[in-house]
Amino acid sequence: MIGGVDQRDSPAGRVISVSAVVLTRPDGAVVTVRKRGTSCFMHPGGKPEPGESAAEAALREVGEEIGLRLAPEVLEPLGHVRTAAANEPGFTLLADVFLAPCAVDPQPAAEIEELRWIDPRQLSAEEQRDPELAPLLYDCVRMWPHTA
Repeated sequence: MIGGVDQRDSPAGRVISVSAVVLTRPDGAVVTVRKRGTSCFMHPGGKPEPGESAAEAALREVGEEIGLRLAPEVLEPLGHVRTAAANEPGFTLLADVFLAPCAVDPQPAAEIEELRWIDPRQLSAEEQRDPELAPLLYDCVRMWPHTA
């Protein structure tokens, strides 16, 4: 495994492990980000570094991607999601997902090209998926409706 990506050339080996954070505003909106050179918006987060826990990766990635410094105690573990990877066709995403409040207006940093707030209640219709939104966004709403 290199950088959270299993490099074996088999369907079972095409897996990307990440930590993702569902950041919510008081009005219920969640922040999404689009990385430079990609087309899908997703939760902030990324691949853990060697020796890093899922929570540590989540905190680091949120800081790097949108300049938000979260205290570890604000992360609420939501669980694990297995879904299609948004920007890597043919890969499966294994995500450790956390929930955290966001009372500030984060800004794109590092590899983030664009930031967008969305209303998760608009993601509930399975048949009306927006191709600009990562499958993980829909999975989080379906699995944890209290995030909507």
